[in-house]
Amino acid sequence: MTHTVTDSPDPSVTDHVRRYLATDGRDGFLEGGTTNLVLTTVGRRTGLRRRTGLFFGRDGDRLVLVASGSVPGRTELPQWYRNLLATPEAQVQVRADRFRVRARVPEGAEYQRLWQLMLAQAPVYRHYARLAAQPIPVVVLERIEEQQ
Repeated sequence: MTHTVTDSPDPSVTDHVRRYLATDGRDGFLEGGTTNLVLTTVGRRTGLRRRTGLFFGRDGDRLVLVASGSVPGRTELPQWYRNLLATPEAQVQVRADRFRVRARVPEGAEYQRLWQLMLAQAPVYRHYARLAAQPIPVVVLERIEEQQ
């Protein structure tokens, strides 16, 4: 597997990620009014590593993402979300902390609770939800402890 990483095709996301990585999140952790991380997934068709910056919330030790994409009303789910469905293990950077995670999609009451958590943290998701054709997925990232 190659160690090359492809950044988002959106130049503003690429700029954000590069600033974040260059400064260990000092520039970019708080962006767009909320906390941000850098997520690196494995492309479901290409097997290549793909990197993007995303808003996130915390639920205890777990990280919470919203798979809304960056364009309100867009019907296609974001590439990073579809990549996580195919390969749930990924890399995350929160400020200077880099670690591996396993992703899962919560349902039912857990989904509702985490959706409300993210709406409170990033009210922009209310606008996205009004334009969406279906409920916007939430993703839980659980840290994978490195084996010694």
